[in-house]
Amino acid sequence: MNQRPILGITMGDPFGNGPEISVRALADPAVYDRCRPLIVGDASCMEHAARAAKAVDGTEITVHPIHAVGEAMFRPGVIDVFDMGIVSPADIPGDPADPRPFGLGPTVLGGEAAFQYVKKVIELAMDGQVDATVTNALSKEAINMAGHHFSGHTEIYAHYTGTDKYTMMLAHEDLRVVHVSTHVSLREACDRVKKQRVLDVIRIADAGCKAIGIPAPKIAVAGLNPHCGENGMFGREEIEEIQPAIDQAMAEGICIPDGKPTPPDTVFSKALGGWYDIVVCMYHDQGHIPLKVKGFVYNKAEGHWDAVAGVNVTLGLPIIRASVDHGTGYGHAGSGRANALSLVNAMDYGIRMANAKAAQ
Repeated sequence: MNQRPILGITMGDPFGNGPEISVRALADPAVYDRCRPLIVGDASCMEHAARAAKAVDGTEITVHPIHAVGEAMFRPGVIDVFDMGIVSPADIPGDPADPRPFGLGPTVLGGEAAFQYVKKVIELAMDGQVDATVTNALSKEAINMAGHHFSGHTEIYAHYTGTDKYTMMLAHEDLRVVHVSTHVSLREACDRVKKQRVLDVIRIADAGCKAIGIPAPKIAVAGLNPHCGENGMFGREEIEEIQPAIDQAMAEGICIPDGKPTPPDTVFSKALGGWYDIVVCMYHDQGHIPLKVKGFVYNKAEGHWDAVAGVNVTLGLPIIRASVDHGTGYGHAGSGRANALSLVNAMDYGIRMANAKAAQ
């Protein structure tokens, strides 16, 4: 049992959905059969979320504040919280005995706290005190309001681990995508489609699939332009940048079954059909939209989300990082009713990758 990986899980924005999602995910005793989870955040917020969950449906959870990993109990029914002491009970709006949305948006305090949780979990992982890291959602606006000028988790991780070549992988079941660029304007994203970057991402995609147990990954490389440019009629990026990267990757033994860029309007249907293990996308929304269409399911008749599924994994880092694939949910946060499925999926990926790394 001591070989279960320790997962350092950031609480996310304290005024978002992270605290209650963490309570929901760790209320399942089966989680502790597969890992040793540790929340990095504020005990005050986790205690509020635990009381809100109890008020909603009777969930019984005890919060155990700690200040060193060695103090953790890792016991079902008890959530160990590496208490950063940033948010006080007086900072938390609302009465957990009558849970309702906080009604807050991005704040300086929320951004500062969320940033510090991420920085701490990276330190713990780099020191070998946790085996994998999992992140709840933060607000890019809030962390920038607090003076930390990063465009998201991925860039924070890259900075504090000293990583130059990295990419985001989104996954839901057997659909996986990685990106040549993410948090930049669409105009800039087109300019970033260069042979070396495309080749780097293909290599990272191949290594990432192997890290989760796919021995011989099949990779698709999406085109940038409609119909992959129609031989230069709609753009020359496929000819001048993407195809040369594919040729180099195939010369290195990487399996790209099509041998050329695949039209972006058909590549995801083929991936869902099992043609590929992962798709290299040219920009943020090219990859995010199909993943969220598949993983996010809204129940129109009942007026709620039946599923908010999907995982965000940063590949190329010296440590493991998986994340929820949704935002802070400010409009509903504080009600104690948040859907924990994406966090559960992210934890599963963290466990899977930590076990694979330990077996090497």
